[in-house]
Order: sequence, then structure tokens, then C-alpha cells
Amino acid sequence: MNFKVRNATEKDLEEILEIVNYNILNTTAIYDYEPRTLEQQKAIFDEKTKADFPLIVIEIDNEIAGFGTYGTFRFKEGYKFTVEHSVYVSVNHQGKGLGKLLLAELIELAKKQKHHTMIAVIDAENQNSVEFHKQFGFETVGIIKESAFKFDKWLDTVFMQLLL
Repeated sequence: MNFKVRNATEKDLEEILEIVNYNILNTTAIYDYEPRTLEQQKAIFDEKTKADFPLIVIEIDNEIAGFGTYGTFRFKEGYKFTVEHSVYVSVNHQGKGLGKLLLAELIELAKKQKHHTMIAVIDAENQNSVEFHKQFGFETVGIIKESAFKFDKWLDTVFMQLLL
């Protein structure tokens, strides 16, 4: 398997959007209800670029197989050294270790940018993601019960933290 991890470009946004919208419509990994538009995804890309936050992709045979990013955890100045990240792998490429490559790269980028801590916000039913994050040293620091509602049920949210 030949792969390349690189910075995303505008021309990657349609493939990123496919991954995002699959997760919106079929999983609790993203708590949105409605699929995003290309314009909304472009606005997110522009916001990340302007704030100097990474948006990286993993490419296999000229296909975007996954992406990762991080950004502002909360909008208070005191949180400026804390970032919240996201990693998504296309349903066609899951189980190949691509998420690990993306998260490892995000951690290194966060360290280079002098961030102090990285936060993962995970649906509590997604134990695969919890275990995935533990492999990188993330620790569960809190659970907010019934904090989200999707697919006609209340969802608990797990907060995990990695001190960089």
C-alpha cells in the first residue's frame, strides 16, 4: 500500500466532504444531523488555514482515504494552548492503520506549534475510538451524560486528554 500524508488543498475538499457526510448520516462520530455542503466545508478549510491549524489528508493511489485536523478547543483566551482534534478514515479504508498515521502526525504538528494539550471528544458508545486514543496515551478525563441527541437517543460524550 502506497500512501502519502500531506496538507490538504482545496481540491481535496470534495473527497473530505464525502467522508464527513458519511459520518454525519451513518455514525455518531459527528453530532450534526444534516450533510454539509461544499461551501460549508470550504469555510471550515479557510478558517483552519487562517488560524494556522492543520488539515491533513492521507492519500492512497490518488484517493483521499482519510483526514485529520485540530482547532480551537474553546473560545476563551486561556485555552489557546489546548486543541481539539478529529481523525476520520473513509469506510473503504478502515482497519489499515491509517488513523494511527494521521493522529501521530497531528500530535507532532501540535507539539511543533507549542500546544500543551490535545483533547478528543468521543461518543461514549464508540469504544473503538476510546481504545484507539489510549494507544497514544490519551486518558479519559470526563464523561458528560446525555449531552447530545442523535438517531432518536441521548448520547454520552467522553473527553480524553493527551498532555503534549
